[in-house]
Amino acid sequence: MESNNIKKSTGSNGLKTSETIEQLKVNHQSIHNHLFDELIPFWEKNAVDQEFGGFMTNFDADGLALEMPEKYLNTQCRMIWWFSNLNKLAPSDSSVEKAKQGVDFLIKYLWDNLNEGWRWKVKRDGSPLDDGKVVYGQSFAIYALADYYISTGDKRGLDYAIKTFDLLQTYCADTHYGGYYENLESNWIPAPDGFSAGDRKGLDTHLHLMEAFTSLYLASGKEIHKRKLIETINLISEKMVDHVAGSGLNQFDLAWNPLPAINIKRTWNAEREGEKPADPTETTSYGHNTEIVWLMVRAINAAGVSVDQYKPVLKLLLDNAVKYGVDFEIGGIYRDGLRKGGALVLEKEWWQHSESLVGFLEGYELFDDIRYYEAFQTIWNFIDKNMINHQVGEWRRLLDRNGKVIDGNIGNEWKVAYHSGRSMMECNRRLQKLIKA
Repeated sequence: MESNNIKKSTGSNGLKTSETIEQLKVNHQSIHNHLFDELIPFWEKNAVDQEFGGFMTNFDADGLALEMPEKYLNTQCRMIWWFSNLNKLAPSDSSVEKAKQGVDFLIKYLWDNLNEGWRWKVKRDGSPLDDGKVVYGQSFAIYALADYYISTGDKRGLDYAIKTFDLLQTYCADTHYGGYYENLESNWIPAPDGFSAGDRKGLDTHLHLMEAFTSLYLASGKEIHKRKLIETINLISEKMVDHVAGSGLNQFDLAWNPLPAINIKRTWNAEREGEKPADPTETTSYGHNTEIVWLMVRAINAAGVSVDQYKPVLKLLLDNAVKYGVDFEIGGIYRDGLRKGGALVLEKEWWQHSESLVGFLEGYELFDDIRYYEAFQTIWNFIDKNMINHQVGEWRRLLDRNGKVIDGNIGNEWKVAYHSGRSMMECNRRLQKLIKA
């Protein structure tokens, strides 16, 4: 169902009217129904690879399984995360079993016994395909396995999450400039420069390291995990955001000087289809900018530090996304923009919509600013009407600005339940909380 439109305002009045509360209730009901009646049943039925173990990822526009020659580390981990968190949301033997068999496949086939750490990808049957040590992928292993341990109590989850964290500190931590080297070969040697970009650091990877270290600290309670979490929070807020424009920077040299972005091997930007900005160019992602907001608040709360010192940068990110990223005329949020202002790629992609929903709800809770709720509802209306394939239960990958389907497939090597499912879990919980408030 499509939620009622609300008139765009410029003021800040928070939860003050019965009209706003009714809008919250309408949005909550539609999101709750989508989560429990569509998303969860689709992945419950289709996720597990019954032949080889692990998870299926590739589905066409009708939800039918496509040929799947490869299994990526990050998406196998995302599905472990999904079923682990489903078990926390609504405990069930089915979710535990699905998460467990995913962990079994992960350890058996994606763990590199020779060099340690996780392979980037394998063939569907688990045969090695790319033994590169991509920190982006290692971060998802930590994230998924820590949450798996929290959800199930299976000690393997915490053991491998800690082991992966320790490997990052040994081989990837930049003790001079801070942060982490991101693209390494199978033996943990930094990849060559150029397309492999062993000489670059990026917001995307460090954002997901913050996400992973948050879950790891919640699982372990170890001081070293808390310390590295706080370091990553501060690194992102101080080095990786333009404090004038209010946009996330994209890529950096090793000393944290911003660089025009290039496509990098083993990243979604290098593999995704659709319109691409001129290469290189100084771009920012509205999806990442709003994702920073809610993941940083989550990390801050887990670390037990005050959010107040971070509020200025969080508000800058939200205000930039409201001004340049949200399409208040047609709905949704644009894919990419210029770092110093102005939308650049007007297509509507699934993951930016997922993360911006949560980011704007976080902003509404944090700053009591009705503009952020208006942005949330503008985006949700567009998703509900155009992006969700309600006949199948999942989200289409890519639409044009007006909502016309460019890529209707609802699953690929990068797209599984993580963005859409996590967004719906978070929005369901947050709207419930706001209604009660």
